[in-house]
Amino acid sequence: MMLSLASRRAPLASTAHQRAVLARLPLAREFPDAAGAAGCWPLRPQAITTLQINVGKLCNQTCRHCHVDAGPDRREVMSRETMTWCLRALDTGAIPTVDITGGAPELNPDFRWLVEEVRARGRHVMDRCNLTVLLTPSHADLPEFFAGHRVEVVASLPHYRALNTDAQRGEGVYEKSIAALKRLNDVGYGNGRSGLRLVLVTNPVGAFLPASQGSLEAEWKRELRRLHGIVFDALYCLTNMPISRYLEWLIDTGNLERYMERLVTSFNPATVSGLMCRTILSVGWDGRLYDCDFNQMLDIELDGAAHIRDFDRETLERRAISVGRHCFGCTAGAGSSCGGSIE
Repeated sequence: MMLSLASRRAPLASTAHQRAVLARLPLAREFPDAAGAAGCWPLRPQAITTLQINVGKLCNQTCRHCHVDAGPDRREVMSRETMTWCLRALDTGAIPTVDITGGAPELNPDFRWLVEEVRARGRHVMDRCNLTVLLTPSHADLPEFFAGHRVEVVASLPHYRALNTDAQRGEGVYEKSIAALKRLNDVGYGNGRSGLRLVLVTNPVGAFLPASQGSLEAEWKRELRRLHGIVFDALYCLTNMPISRYLEWLIDTGNLERYMERLVTSFNPATVSGLMCRTILSVGWDGRLYDCDFNQMLDIELDGAAHIRDFDRETLERRAISVGRHCFGCTAGAGSSCGGSIE
């Protein structure tokens, strides 16, 4: 099994080193200049509609593209105390959606408690699931738990065929993922009638941008139903971000400069107004706040409250959003966000 950058003590385990690698690249322009030309600089938030909580870097998989550098060898997990601060933020601000992510968020020992507490407050819960965790003995009942609490499952799957999936995630992951999807279907997810929403998320397996989300969704629905009888509600196509282990892969394969050039030249000004950092507040496993999940993984600090215990919605919604060269990944082509393509 591949080890995380942190366990290998690789240079890229340092977020400062990652930022330095990106800063050295000879790019045609910087993100503030591109956003300014689109009439969106400085970049400001809109109303916070989603509290995205990363409950830890512990995961049962070690994927080649992971921007979190998650894996079985990571031990950073959010405490219940920090989760309580997140709940207090919900109590003081009308944020309708909580997006729980990781790592494999389900491996946090207080994951179910957090879901129950958020649902008790009437908020919508999304779980970012890698699927294979649902086959572990201690989590085999999660499909029923999800259904009972009306959790939206946002499940990552690189491809509807085994070759590409296993290349990105490891041998045998595809077979387990299909088995997990069937279990979700069995309890009503993805059938379009139950209200149990099942979304699949795909990242390109390589150094290129995603194809059209609409056409890929139609293809995936057709092929997963034909091959396995699996149904789902929507497909999100995400651009791979030049961060952590995907950054390492780009360097090792000699693709980094070419890929970054592609992101810059594919800048789409129409995507800037819909960037996820304008409506999401990202909470790290230790409670620190960030403009988005990607800034979190690069340790790019938020302008304003530094920790969820200092949450003040009005102050946060007046902040300037911090950016870096990686932000071109969210504005290339049709754009990319935690909700898939922007355009």
